[in-house]
Amino acid sequence: MGFLVIFIQKAIGQGIGILYGALGEIMTEKSGNLNLGIPGMMYMGGIAGLIGAFLYENGTANPNGLVGLLISFVCAFVCAALGGLVYSVLTITLRANQNVTGLALTTFGVGFGNFFGGSLAKLAGGVGQISVAVTGAAYKTPIPGLSKFGVIGQIFFSYGFLTYLAVALALALAFFLAKTRRGLNLRAVGESPATADAAGINVTAYKYLATCLGGGISGLGGLYFVMEYSGGTWTNNGFGDRGWLAIALVIFALWKPVNAIWGSILFGGLYILYLYIPGLDRGAQEIFKALPYVVTIVVLVITSLRKKREYQPPQSLGLPYFREER
Repeated sequence: MGFLVIFIQKAIGQGIGILYGALGEIMTEKSGNLNLGIPGMMYMGGIAGLIGAFLYENGTANPNGLVGLLISFVCAFVCAALGGLVYSVLTITLRANQNVTGLALTTFGVGFGNFFGGSLAKLAGGVGQISVAVTGAAYKTPIPGLSKFGVIGQIFFSYGFLTYLAVALALALAFFLAKTRRGLNLRAVGESPATADAAGINVTAYKYLATCLGGGISGLGGLYFVMEYSGGTWTNNGFGDRGWLAIALVIFALWKPVNAIWGSILFGGLYILYLYIPGLDRGAQEIFKALPYVVTIVVLVITSLRKKREYQPPQSLGLPYFREER
């Protein structure tokens, strides 16, 4: 039982950052924009949050964890949202290719994070000397009392607030897309922007807002890995391929935020499964780490064969919309 509890905890710990990236991409894709820059924006959010917390803690005699948490949270969200704004300007206003722009944003974001992460390490006194222990502890604080309720407490109530915020965001996004007027307008923009435009919906505004907010949400995934998962430390290229797993999770979840919750835990478990299987050589470990992508491909094949509309992406996904050509 103890082994299973630890594995579930680790799977959730791995999956929450992926969930943030997937939720941001779901919101973006519902507007018809295909943003492959999610991995880069996760790096941007992570390093921006760390810089904000670092400058606050080193500029204050007695730093407060809650203040550091708020500063880092806002910095991460705003920086990643700015990445979404750059993507929006290039693809919506300047009509650049969405795939190329997204990949360029990923390259830029990873370089942005590694550059400022290395610079911050030198400023702090060398590699591994970055310390935002007060803010990191605030992020890792579990729910008081509930985390001590045996196995149930360990599995469900032993995480920091970003874990529960991710689940709440997924539920809120699902409600927004299915039950609110603006959410239905957003889905209409993603399905047929020309029809939405004819109905009086401001297509450009919805695309901009969805992409920027989606970028900000994705950036919280990077903040999660830096603060709650790593305790307030930075490692260059430390996120690995989790940003791409977030994009794969969107397909696996069939563009449904609620599916992304349990899908992220599954992906997190598959991602670390090789650590719990003894006797694997390096090659076998890499095969096990590829399992989330294999599962995604299987799901994509099955849903394509079934051809149900609710299992398909927005019809205008990745396609530019020019009002003059309507």
